[in-house]
Amino acid sequence: MLTDIFAQRYSSRVLWEAYTETGSKLLVQCFRIVAEQLIPYWIDGKESVEAKTKWILLHDRLSMELGLDELAPRYYSYQTDWMGKPFTSSGFWTYDKVCKDFVCAEFTGAVSPDRFMKERISFIELAFRLREEELIALSVDASKWRISFNESLNASFKASVDELNERFRRAGTQLNYHNGFIQVVTDSLVEQQIERAFWKVVADPLWKNVDIDMKEALDRRDANDRDPAFYAARALESAIKIISDQKGWTHGAERGAHNYIDNLCSEKNSEFIKGWERDVLKSFFTIIRNPFSHGPGSAEMPQLTLEQTNWAIETCMSWIKSLVQRM
Repeated sequence: MLTDIFAQRYSSRVLWEAYTETGSKLLVQCFRIVAEQLIPYWIDGKESVEAKTKWILLHDRLSMELGLDELAPRYYSYQTDWMGKPFTSSGFWTYDKVCKDFVCAEFTGAVSPDRFMKERISFIELAFRLREEELIALSVDASKWRISFNESLNASFKASVDELNERFRRAGTQLNYHNGFIQVVTDSLVEQQIERAFWKVVADPLWKNVDIDMKEALDRRDANDRDPAFYAARALESAIKIISDQKGWTHGAERGAHNYIDNLCSEKNSEFIKGWERDVLKSFFTIIRNPFSHGPGSAEMPQLTLEQTNWAIETCMSWIKSLVQRM
């Protein structure tokens, strides 16, 4: 099974020009968050069967994507002395140690600093994603008596996410974890005032498609790939459609985003958005989204500058955040 990892998404963008002491400390700190807070391998001095399964899963997922048989050597063998005679001690390391030996390995220069860091950050991403997926599943299946327990688990995970993102910030990486993925933050002010709130409101499974398309937009922007603004607009359109559906305003005769926007502005629907907001949204889809959703024929291929792309993505995030918070 294919697994989306940080190293592959950012393979064409150099994030680490050199390997530094700051980078080394960051990897140790991130690994400790995983090992001590997210998935402790040892419980009361005993190996946790449940944790072992998770560590094997993380190991296998990442090693497959990196094209490795194992992240670090599992088998050990060394000579020792027992009762005055040479004795060979051998066996297999536990998977938490194998993963630690990989993430916290000494940098030898065998690969570039950028690749070295990205592959190890990928492990951290997968571990946080796994834990978040578990918590989502618990929330869906939870009975009433477990709700408070799940809230405690969610609060604990949020604290770990906050610590991870603060570690990223202090290391000067411009990275941020949200909803299962580690992505590059281009502007700290935008991240604080727009992106952080956006990822929070779309964390609910209801907004899954919004979340997916916005992440695609960011990945395409960061990789200098084609049409990132189009995917941001798709996310916004999905949010508008979901709201229309959830409110019972969808009538089935809609032919595009403009009709769904009209649903939100209708007087009989208590003007969920005002007329001027309707006009701004329609203008955005007409001018920004539509040229990228149709083939240009013999005309010039539509393009946005990086600054215009950032504006389009941030605009979509702001609109989505605002619309969702009104529900």
